[in-house]
Amino acid sequence: MAKALFIAEKPSVAQEFAKALHEPMTRNDGYLESERAVVTWCVGHLVTMSYPEVYDPALKKWSLETLPFIPEEFKYELIPAVKKQFNTVKTLMHRKDVDRIYVCTDSGREGEYIYRLVAQMAGVPKTTKQLRVWIDSQTEEEIRRGIQEAKDETEYDHLSDAAYLRAKEDYLMGINFSRLLSVKYGYEIRDFLGDPKLKIAVGRVMTCVLGMVVRREREIRSFVKTPFYKLVLHHKPEGDEGRTLDTEWRVTDDSRHKDAPYLYRNNGFKERAVAEKTAADLMAPQPAEAEIVKLTSKKEKVNPPLLFNLAELQNTCSRSLKISPDETLKIAQELYEKKLVTYPRTDARVLSSAVAKEIDRNIRGLAKIGDVAGFAQHILENGLYKGIGKSRYTNDKMITDHYAIIPTGQGLQNLVSLSQTARSVYEKIVRRFLAIFYPPAEYQKYELEAKMDTEHFFASYKTLVSEGFMAVSGLWQNKKKTDGEEEEQDAAGLGELLASLKAGQKLPAAGIDIKEGETTPPSRYNTGSLILAMENAGQFIEDEELRAQIKGSGIGTSATRAEILKKLETNRYLSVVKKTQIVQPTQLGEMIFDTVLCSIKPLLNAELTASWELGLTRTAEGTITADEYMAKLDDFIRRRVEAVKETDNRPWLRSAFAHTAGFYPRWQETGTEKKTKGSRKASANKKKTEKKAEEET
Repeated sequence: MAKALFIAEKPSVAQEFAKALHEPMTRNDGYLESERAVVTWCVGHLVTMSYPEVYDPALKKWSLETLPFIPEEFKYELIPAVKKQFNTVKTLMHRKDVDRIYVCTDSGREGEYIYRLVAQMAGVPKTTKQLRVWIDSQTEEEIRRGIQEAKDETEYDHLSDAAYLRAKEDYLMGINFSRLLSVKYGYEIRDFLGDPKLKIAVGRVMTCVLGMVVRREREIRSFVKTPFYKLVLHHKPEGDEGRTLDTEWRVTDDSRHKDAPYLYRNNGFKERAVAEKTAADLMAPQPAEAEIVKLTSKKEKVNPPLLFNLAELQNTCSRSLKISPDETLKIAQELYEKKLVTYPRTDARVLSSAVAKEIDRNIRGLAKIGDVAGFAQHILENGLYKGIGKSRYTNDKMITDHYAIIPTGQGLQNLVSLSQTARSVYEKIVRRFLAIFYPPAEYQKYELEAKMDTEHFFASYKTLVSEGFMAVSGLWQNKKKTDGEEEEQDAAGLGELLASLKAGQKLPAAGIDIKEGETTPPSRYNTGSLILAMENAGQFIEDEELRAQIKGSGIGTSATRAEILKKLETNRYLSVVKKTQIVQPTQLGEMIFDTVLCSIKPLLNAELTASWELGLTRTAEGTITADEYMAKLDDFIRRRVEAVKETDNRPWLRSAFAHTAGFYPRWQETGTEKKTKGSRKASANKKKTEKKAEEET
């Protein structure tokens, strides 16, 4: 009897496919088997690209003469640690009773690449049919649907092309540019830091991310605080003795301060003396009072936010749970493998129309979870889910491979095995999902403008009328914990007060204060906001046409961004404060930045990285060929390598290193000070370098 071979990416996933087949399985070494099927697995990657010395032993030594290194045909090899499992998979592929292979690796570019490498190395018989299973969750229904609707593997050839190109691009840029800069300028860094083993590592994505963090740090470092002074007028409306209404001064066309050089923006003064004199002049007439010239009141609605994609989930967990993007991804993958949520490596924040039609199944499962059961039951009982397919939360055009991360409503028995952190992440996904079925939150917003002499004062108050979706998401409860119940009651009281006022009414002035403040520098990235910045790389691009072209193609992919941050931290280019997830460059990171800045500057720019990512997307879509993409990559590497060979920026670098060193107490190899021979030598070399840099400058 002919059998089907199912190849999953991990043993745990293979187990779920075996269960979904509903056939008695016998366990063997590296695979499961029934009368009609064989289920096996990879262990992540089984095959990798070979190092340059495999092409030629002479390439093991790093030198300028051997660069650029761009092989005509790339070589691949088995990863030694998983060679046994590869041989198992290969043997099963060549079994005479196997007539078709179901590709069940993760449904994405990387999962496709994992299988294609195995198929390439193993050599699939020409008579064996290969079918691609594309699923959004690991529930039994979804697995069975994926098997029934599996398409011929050739329909994913363009995706495979993009996967191979991404790997080749990272390989070529990493090897050529890391070797190039290490040989050309590595001594300068090693000598300055006293670390003889240090090598420069650069890459298509990680160097761009390093550039974002270093630029932000230098903006903060060079920021000069500017003090400013605002005027706050206190009013005591007649008939409401117990409540004060505050308004803030803002310059208008009829203000005597219009276009004055001492203004700070349009609502303050650069000099305290001017603020004090203005306040005194306004309060001089007695009784001092202002007249309401404008008062508006309107309802304002706030819609539930879009669903989570991976970047938004990582940002939320970094901010509220203080966990790294890498940990968030691991937890999301765990939830996916335990059938609790859908595929996590997605860029979409909406549902597909097909899923929207059956979304009540997901909600019914959630009605069994204590904390959110009431919300799920309310949605079901009132049919609130029925219009979701025609809402902003469903859009097939905004989905490439997978829709947003949502709870499946299944696998609830696995909740008890989750860590507390994993449960918190799951709860956030559940609440964000249920919130989209609830109505918007409603506020009553009041805008008041009062005039005193020639000067105008303004106030804006907002009070909550209806919680709407906030009751589900927990946003309102969190806000009350932050603001305090008393402030919320006070805001409601001010709403009542404002509702009783009208235009033309006089407001007695009870006093005027000067509110002092100062400008603040841009905030440092935290791991979550950095992930979002990588996803929305277009915001850093000034050219409008290019920004429009790369819309939707950020720096890296949802599957790789957390890994990139982790690699930068491992390389000691970035440091992350664990308690806050705040990201800062290290001294070494800034030195790498300066080295790339004076040699291969485009690597630091979002334009280049995002445009390469756009090229990969278009390759996956079939709008450009792999050969076209490879030709551009080949040309870019050759031109940049030759340019670096022909220039010498060492004097500039030594000066830049000496300048940067002033912001760091000393080079710390592992985050703790070590009084070693190397560190003493580093200190002596640093003094020599600083003196030499001063002379050259």
